[in-house]
Amino acid sequence: MEKKLRPFGFRDKLGYLFGDFGNDFTFILSTMILSKFYTDVMGVEAAVVGTIMMLARFVDAVTDVTMGRICDRSKGTKAGKFKPWILRMCGPVAIASFLMYQSSLAGAEMWLKILWLFVTYLLWGSVFYTSINIPYGSMASAISNDPGDRQSLSTFRTMGGMLAGMVVGIGLPLFAYETNAAGLDVLVGEKVTLVAGIFSVLAIVCYLLCYRLVTERVRPEVEPDAFQNNSVGRMLGNAFKNRALISIIVASVVMLLAQLTMQNMASYIYPDYYNNADAASISTAMMMVGMIAAAVVAKPLVKKFGKAEISVVSNLFAGIVCVVLFLVRPSNVWVYIAFQALGWLGLGVFSMVNWALITDVIDYSELKNGIREDGSVYALYSFARKLGQALAAGLSGWLLTGIGYDSQAAANQIGQTDAVKEGIFNISTLVPAAGFIALGLVLWFWYPLHKKQVDANVEALAAKHAAAGSAEEAAE
Repeated sequence: MEKKLRPFGFRDKLGYLFGDFGNDFTFILSTMILSKFYTDVMGVEAAVVGTIMMLARFVDAVTDVTMGRICDRSKGTKAGKFKPWILRMCGPVAIASFLMYQSSLAGAEMWLKILWLFVTYLLWGSVFYTSINIPYGSMASAISNDPGDRQSLSTFRTMGGMLAGMVVGIGLPLFAYETNAAGLDVLVGEKVTLVAGIFSVLAIVCYLLCYRLVTERVRPEVEPDAFQNNSVGRMLGNAFKNRALISIIVASVVMLLAQLTMQNMASYIYPDYYNNADAASISTAMMMVGMIAAAVVAKPLVKKFGKAEISVVSNLFAGIVCVVLFLVRPSNVWVYIAFQALGWLGLGVFSMVNWALITDVIDYSELKNGIREDGSVYALYSFARKLGQALAAGLSGWLLTGIGYDSQAAANQIGQTDAVKEGIFNISTLVPAAGFIALGLVLWFWYPLHKKQVDANVEALAAKHAAAGSAEEAAE
């Protein structure tokens, strides 16, 4: 007799929160400090670092889709279809993350440092992070098929990322920077290595808690014939004809271009433009305040207006805030932080519904193609997010090089010129502004799953599954 599963509840939401808490101990660390670590500690040009991050994303085009297909084709275990991968891969992803930040190589030949960055970044992001993040993200649709439950999972996932962001964003600047004899805030490589090791251990703990607390309830049987007739080529063909999937992919790319540029440039604007590295910690705390406020208002707004609708408004608001910040150009770091907090409030609303949007796309794809491919759809979405991450890292690196940022001067603890500092400010405000505004426009004019359509899809799927269940009972 099949064991009765406990109903969906707070335990699942808490467990799912810990999953992204674990993810972001390594992910946020890389977005916040990896570029700064390799420019200022290792002495590698920013454009080289950004290019390596871009190249790694081409590998993800293969690894993400491959992992998604593995998830879809695999048979479920007692723990489920997706959970076992969290247990298998939590150790490798944490170790690979730690290996990226080895300050003992700062005196090595430049070619060795560049090779080390490329290999370790590839192992962490394209292999091990993919192997744990694709199953984790796909698991949301297997925990519950109720739209309200999925929205709760999306909110708790975002809260997990927020908590990791608070720990990394507040703790790292306070611990990893020192003021040198010239009065400049500089990054200390040995401290970054130590922090990376601590965060890797904490990531493993969070992954294990996720594995322990979450239950998979939606377990459709794998249909070999269906997947045999649905090759990777056909799956990709269906994806390119799927307006909802393509538009949410584009939305994710521009969203991450905006969000991660803000996070990447925080490592430059506070120590270099404002000469106040500690302010980055306060900025992170204010970001958390904005995100928490967004978490409070997101669910009632979604229920009344819809996920896509409130995302449009919130992102246009964030874009306008960034434009005003560029025009005002405050000389006081605390005024800058106040503007940033408003921007994070706008982004936060979208972040709270972001993961629920992809479950809507998965439902839409099932209705459109006649087969449920949670892992494959999420893999394509994940690849798009990684592409956005790479574009943000690459663009930041290329723009920093373009404005004349001197990595050797940073490595030797010499300040940047006034022209470079002004360029840092421009990058920190204009790139996010363009990304947020573009995101709002994509969601309004291109993305088709607004509230009325989502509600109709939920009803259609419920009727489809009920009919399939009746047919099975009649056959028995």
